Order: sequence, then structure tokens, then C-alpha cells
Amino acid sequence: MALLRIDSVTKAFGGLLALKGVSFEISPGEIVSLIGPNGAGKTTLFNCINGILPFDEGEVIFREKSLKGRKPHEVAELGLARTFQTTRLFSKMTILENTILGQHPRLRTGIFSALLRPAWVSQEEKEVEERALKTLGLFGERLLPRIREFANTLSYANKRRLEIARALIAEPKLLLLDEPTAGMNPHETEVIIDLIKKIRDTGITVFLIEHDMKVIMGASDRIVVLDHGEKIAEGTPSQIQNDEKVIEAYMGKHHRHAST
Repeated sequence: MALLRIDSVTKAFGGLLALKGVSFEISPGEIVSLIGPNGAGKTTLFNCINGILPFDEGEVIFREKSLKGRKPHEVAELGLARTFQTTRLFSKMTILENTILGQHPRLRTGIFSALLRPAWVSQEEKEVEERALKTLGLFGERLLPRIREFANTLSYANKRRLEIARALIAEPKLLLLDEPTAGMNPHETEVIIDLIKKIRDTGITVFLIEHDMKVIMGASDRIVVLDHGEKIAEGTPSQIQNDEKVIEAYMGKHHRHAST
């Protein structure tokens, strides 16, 4: 049974069709990558999935529930978390505090309970901090020893890692990563490939947008390819690597003819 099912999703901005009847499925435990040239509709699809953008036609089914019309916080409560192309951290909060914030949709504590502080509030705070430390442990020495430092002191790569940690602490069933290695050097990219595999080993399904083909080929079970808002291919890394439509989308028709 599919964890996420995209069924004929269409999204238009005025007269421009950003997505045209896109369909595919993601099964539990997979690492699936979404690729395509700039402007192919990749981030638009992510935004339609997690409720930032309403889609015009089609259906998105997550854990057998329709996501149509749901707000981002409602989608998050169903077990879907995501990161963005640009980091959205609270720079004057610590690494630990930023991570704990990701657990907010699942907390019982509200305004009145925080003021009155019954015994269960302290217990919940303790459990959340323990969960944050466990999550940060996935990132080794890059984050865990620095939990009391402010987020704005981190390098760009570590800010990206912290954003992933904040998404992970909510214990999602599906994690959407939007260009997790953007701006990273080759060594940092290798670390992220290993991290994505570790995340999958914890039982979380991963769906990512990425431009770095080393990441795509090194981490993906399957790849979905968009071009001008349409799905043009889907398959394993080796299948996609040799797909003529994909080569044409990236290299142009002249490249295909020149190579034949």
C-alpha cells in the first residue's frame, strides 16, 4: 500500500501550467528523488503536497487520507515534515531550542498548562529534550556538542543539518527534503548521503528534490523526473540514467542526435 499517492495533480499560475497531471506513488521505506531542469515544477509539487499551495485538479493521498484543502499544520499532524531550499531557523535561539520547536505539533502543553505547570508539563519537557538530543545524535559532532550555541553561529552546512533535525524530531512518516545538499562541498555532500540512508533506517520514508546527481544516484531507490510540469520518466537510478527523454530534457535534442 502506497504511503503517498500523487494522482493527476495539476497546478496553474494564471495561464502557466506549473504541473500537468502528475501521477506516481511512494511506498513505505523508500528513498525517492524528484529531479528535473530548473522550472520543471519540483518545488511547486512539494508545496502542493504539504499544503502551502492549493492544487487545481487531481488528488494527493497520504496514509489513506486526502490532503486536498488541508493547511500545512494539518498535514504535519498527519506525519509529514519538510525542509526548504533556504534555511528557516530562529537565529537567536539555540541549536537545542530550534530542534525542540519541530516537536510543537505533537505537544500537549498550551498557554494555560504552561502557566499553571501541572506535573505532566515538566515530564513532557523532559521527554522532548531527550528526543531532541537523540535526534541531534544522528548528526554526530557537527551539532550535538554545540546544543547551547545560537543557530546563527553555525556554518551553512550545519544550518542545513539543523533544519533536517528540526523536521526529524516530529517523528514523521514521510520526510520531504528540498535540495538538502545545496551549497555543500563534496565531503559535506557525502555526509548528507549517509544521513539520508540513516534516516531511512529509522523507519522514515524520504522524498527529496536534488540537483546533485551524485546524491541522486547514491541514495535513491527510485527517481521521478519532471520537465515543464509533466512527468517524463520514473524508474531506478540505472533506468533514469539511460532514459532518452531524461537526457533530452537535460541536454537538449541536439545532444541526443549528436550522440547517435
